[in-house]
Amino acid sequence: MVFVIDDDPLVRRAIKRLVESVGLQAELFRSAPEFLQAKRPNVPSCLVLDIRLPGISGLDFQRELAESDTPIPLIFITAHGDIPMTVRAMKAGAVEFLTKPFRDQDLLDAVSRALQRDRKRRADARDTLDLTVRFRTLSLREKQTMALVTDGLLNKQIAGKMGISLETAKIHRGKVMRKMGAKSLADLVIMADALRIRGKPPPET
Repeated sequence: MVFVIDDDPLVRRAIKRLVESVGLQAELFRSAPEFLQAKRPNVPSCLVLDIRLPGISGLDFQRELAESDTPIPLIFITAHGDIPMTVRAMKAGAVEFLTKPFRDQDLLDAVSRALQRDRKRRADARDTLDLTVRFRTLSLREKQTMALVTDGLLNKQIAGKMGISLETAKIHRGKVMRKMGAKSLADLVIMADALRIRGKPPPET
C-alpha cells in the first residue's frame, strides 16, 4: 500500500495512477491529520509525502511520526527543495527526496525500496516476537544462564556465579539451547542481541 499526502489533487491522482499501473494500491490524503485519523491496513506500506503541507511541514510530520513510533518509510516530494532540507530528511531516515517534476521511474524505484524496507522491518518484528515467546518459556535459572553464556562465560564460571554445580550449569545451558532453538553459541548470541539482554545483569532470583 502506498499512502500519498499532498494538498494538490492533481499530484495525488497522478501518483495514484502511477503506482496502480504496477499493481500496487494507493490511498490519498490532503493533509497529515487526515492521514493520522484514517484506519490504515496492516500491510507493507510506505508514505509519499509533500514537504509543504497545510498546517504542518513534511519534515515536522516526519519527526512527529518518529516520536509516536509510527515506523513507515517516507519518500519526500517537493517543488521547493534545497540541500539542507534534503540532508535533514535523509538523516532522519527518509528513503528518497525527489524534486518535482520527477521521473515516474524514479518514484517507482523509491517506492520499491521503501516497501522492501517495510517488509524487512515487519519480518524482523515477527522474529523478535517469536524469540520473546521462546525466552519466556525459560525458567529464571535458565534466563540467568543464557545471559551469562552469551556474555562469554564458561560453564565453570557460570556455576561459580550462580552458586550451582558444574553439572547443573551444563544442564541449564543445554535446556537454554533447546528451548531457544539455538544450534550454536553464535546463534544464541544473535538471539540475545535481538532481545537486548546481552551485556545486562542476569535476572535476580
